[in-house]
Amino acid sequence: MGRDTVMGTAERPPVDGPSSHTGGRSEQPSCKPLWVEEPARRRRLPDPVRTAAVRAVLIVSVTLIQAVVAFLFSVSGSWLAFPMVLSSVASTVVATWAALDVWVTRQVWNQRNGVVSAPSSTARALRRERRQARREARAAERARKRMRGRGGAGRLSHP
Repeated sequence: MGRDTVMGTAERPPVDGPSSHTGGRSEQPSCKPLWVEEPARRRRLPDPVRTAAVRAVLIVSVTLIQAVVAFLFSVSGSWLAFPMVLSSVASTVVATWAALDVWVTRQVWNQRNGVVSAPSSTARALRRERRQARREARAAERARKRMRGRGGAGRLSHP
């Protein structure tokens, strides 16, 4: 494999010389690229959530390695089995905490920065009713101010 193939650039510059001219021979087929860029289906995770997720994956992987080592020490009858089992239990607690940290960080980020979502029909109807009530209240307030501004002309009887 050449450097161009590894780097992902499939097209090579033409080479001058006898091989670059067709000279009656069929042309070489052009190389296809190794990959094609496609738009992501889902949006990228926010930075704090991604950081927590990476941290959790590292902690869980270390915990799994520790558990395997503890098991192998137990099977072999080594004196290190007991301390490794204790540390595996502690690591399991830490790994659970890390997984919860990802979930909490995601919830906090969504709460602070908002979530892109379409409101449900129920929420839309409630907002519509509240807007209508506010409009009616403002219209009633304007009408009341107009009646007061006439100086008694809108009253049925004068005192």
